[in-house]
Amino acid sequence: MTAPDLPERSRLVVQHLADAGIETSIRVLPDSARSAPEAAAAIGCDVAAIANSLVFLADGSPVLVMTSGGHRADLAVVARSIGAGEMAMAPASVVRASTGQAIGGVAPTGHPAPLPTYIDEALAEHDEIWAAAGHPHTVMPLTFSSLQKLTGGQVIAVA
Repeated sequence: MTAPDLPERSRLVVQHLADAGIETSIRVLPDSARSAPEAAAAIGCDVAAIANSLVFLADGSPVLVMTSGGHRADLAVVARSIGAGEMAMAPASVVRASTGQAIGGVAPTGHPAPLPTYIDEALAEHDEIWAAAGHPHTVMPLTFSSLQKLTGGQVIAVA
């Protein structure tokens, strides 16, 4: 699929990928993949290879945490891992404002400004991981190292 055929937010992700020198292709799914199990079923991969893009408020500021779909992020563990006093899920309005993308389609890139990013160490166990690509119907394969390069993310424990 070429960039003009993608949703607008996914085209922005394509540009950010190109700017970072990362080659991958965005796949458009026929149905929404807003959850890790939905995405894994649609792609045909292990749910643990899904890289969920979660926006949290760390001491009131938005941060992006890329977590494995194989487990839930423990807010206390994430807070300790990043040195935050308070950690909470960001409301949808903050997710949209800080990423320009809707919950369920948040990509690790393509945001109006870079967010401090943290990457679940469990994602390193997979040769290929899958992340949303800016829209609830778009996904892209990445390697753990390309995710790190793309985001500048710090690897942490989340569970």
